[in-house]
This record gives sequence, C-alpha cells and structure tokens, in this order.
Amino acid sequence: MPRPEAMPGSTITLDFRLSLTDGTEAFDTGDEPLTCTLGDGTLLPGLELALYGLRPGEEQTLTLTPEQAWGERRQELIKEMPRSNFPADSELEAGQILAFRLPDGEETMGTVLAVEDDRVLVDFNHPLSGQEVVFQAKMLEVDNSALPDDD
Repeated sequence: MPRPEAMPGSTITLDFRLSLTDGTEAFDTGDEPLTCTLGDGTLLPGLELALYGLRPGEEQTLTLTPEQAWGERRQELIKEMPRSNFPADSELEAGQILAFRLPDGEETMGTVLAVEDDRVLVDFNHPLSGQEVVFQAKMLEVDNSALPDDD
C-alpha cells in the first residue's frame, strides 16, 4: 500500500525549522513535532504549499519570499504610544516583545523600538515580515482518513 501524501485536509505531523537566509534560526519544533490539519490556518499558506505531496519520511527545504511568508514590513504598523499607556514601574527597553490587548479583546505582540520620557515606539509587524525565510520540513506522518474517498 503506498504511503499517503499530504494534501488539503490531511492531518500531518512534521518537524520543521524556520531560519533567515543568513542561517539565523527563527523557530524549530525541536523535540515536539507539530500536528495540524492542512488548511486549518495553523500554518501560513506559503508553508502549506511546500508540504503538499510530501509523504512520511520525505523532507523539503525551500526559501520563501516575504510575500509567501509574513509579508512586507508595513510602516503603518509602527505606532508611537504615550509612555503613560504602560505601567509606571515597567522597565521598557528596545528589543522587548510585549503582548498588547486589542479593542476587540484579541491579543497581539509588538516589539519596542525606542523608549523616551513621554513616548514609546512599538512595531506591530511580525518579526519575520520583510524577510526571506528558509523553511526546512520533515514529514513524519500523514493521515488522510478524514478525507472523502475519491470513488
């Protein structure tokens, strides 16, 4: 019986690593492989496309453009905020990544770019936006049992 291949709707388990083109590691599943269903939004569409057709044991490495990954950096996502929006006793410094609550109750992350006496500059772009990303994946399992039969 042939090994199943990954396709939209497959439940997959894989090890993967994301790095910048200079080799700087951005993410690695390490000892905890990721299990998800292709198309459920867990992975970016560009990452999912790289997995279609892979069978257990197969590996794929490719470089994604910013558009295929987290998009270009957007200047409008860099916001100047009053220092008074942050707790008075918080030790803010450039490079810190903080959680922010949005008006709809959702949470997002922002990177502090600069701190002055009365204002803080925060970048709400994804840290990998504007970057080419190297995606290395090893497919461990593919389960197509939940997919409709083709007959």
